Amino acid sequence: MSNQDQLHRFLFESHDIRGELVQLDASWKAILERYAYPAPVRRQLGQAVAAVTLLSATIKFSGSLILQSRSEGPLHTLVAQATHQRTVRGLARWSGNLPEGDLATIYGSGQMSLTVASSGSDRYQGIVGLQGNNLAEALEGYFNNSEQLASRFWLHADDKRAAGLFLQQLPSEQDQQEAWQRIGMLADTVKETELLELPAQTLLHRLFHEEQVRLFDPEPVSFRCGCSRQRISDSLRAMGREELHAILQEQGAIEVDCDFCNRHYRFDAVDVEALLHDGIPSEPTDTPQ
Repeated sequence: MSNQDQLHRFLFESHDIRGELVQLDASWKAILERYAYPAPVRRQLGQAVAAVTLLSATIKFSGSLILQSRSEGPLHTLVAQATHQRTVRGLARWSGNLPEGDLATIYGSGQMSLTVASSGSDRYQGIVGLQGNNLAEALEGYFNNSEQLASRFWLHADDKRAAGLFLQQLPSEQDQQEAWQRIGMLADTVKETELLELPAQTLLHRLFHEEQVRLFDPEPVSFRCGCSRQRISDSLRAMGREELHAILQEQGAIEVDCDFCNRHYRFDAVDVEALLHDGIPSEPTDTPQ
């Protein structure tokens, strides 16, 4: 695989249809290094991370796009986040053995939300139904019903790579239905191994060699966690002196773990007094777990 950790945008010159292709390697491995995810959990999380990376490139914003599920089934928590800077992170929580099956079987009752958190504007949140055989079908249902933009997704992940292909029909004064159906049928022929392993240009040529496709320069994608000692300090400061001192008295120190990157933050009595009085956290005693 020659194109690693890159997002590719492309257009069909003769039709009002756009597409994106993302292939994640090192960034996906960085997510997997944090927890020993079993294969069924890896597949769901990898598909979600690929999906939010694709979707983050469809809107103009400065912030993050988050796909999150909370449910009562075996896979009870899943969070995938991508930012306008093309950074990604994600995590999942499960209990017991994850069964094979559709989304209702894997997630159980609950809901999945798609949230755009953009600086300087209100948060936007949409609800993605946990219906369908896979995440791609759920997202297609959401866009086709809520956004009224016909959209298709192909998402795959294994223990080495996560990848996704996205097509969307743009508003047009011309009847594009025949072209949309034809291009969708061509994309349906993509195999999991091809999406995960073939270079972008090779894959797009194989799928759409009869179409005029304009492929734009790729954008690099990387793993980055948004946690920092400053952010943790701000959150602790908001709790107030009384509550912080109560925790110190009971536990001797305040310890916080980041679920995304496993970094451990520890605040002793001196650290707490510093952040309360000066608003400046003392030198870190942070350690990756």
